[in-house]
Order: sequence, then C-alpha cells, then structure tokens
Amino acid sequence: MSEHNKNVKKKPYGKMVFMGIISIALYATLLSKQDVLNDYFGRGGLYAILPIATAFLFSFIHGLFTGHFWTVMGIEAAKKKKEVR
Repeated sequence: MSEHNKNVKKKPYGKMVFMGIISIALYATLLSKQDVLNDYFGRGGLYAILPIATAFLFSFIHGLFTGHFWTVMGIEAAKKKKEVR
C-alpha cells in the first residue's frame, strides 16, 4: 500500500445517510403525530421536560447529520495552531 493511501480518510457516506434517515423519520413523526405530542407536552408537571428532551434529541441527531454532511463535502474545521513564544 502506498504512503498516500494511508493518509487518506474515508468519507462517512453511510453515517451521513443513516443520520439523515433518522432525522427525516423524527421530523415525519413529529409532524404526523402532532395531536398526540401536544396532548403530552401540555399536561404540565413532569411532562414539561418532554419538549426540552425532544429539542435536545432533534438537535443532537441533526447535528450529527450536518457534521457528516460537511465532512463528505470536504469542509473541515481549521486546526488551531499552537502559539509560539
């Protein structure tokens, strides 16, 4: 194997597609079951945590998808350079 092939990172196509499917499924469920979710979310008490947990879940899954998407597109965060004194 050549030295060039050892340094090339594989792009996470599978992970991106998988997280995209999960994200789409979450949004489809949210939109198709609005009446059930509104019933639970509006009950108060301990049920008040459900909208917050749902927002965190959506944010986490969508963030994973977006991170993999940008990696597949070839866009990476800049590496922070060490300050030389």
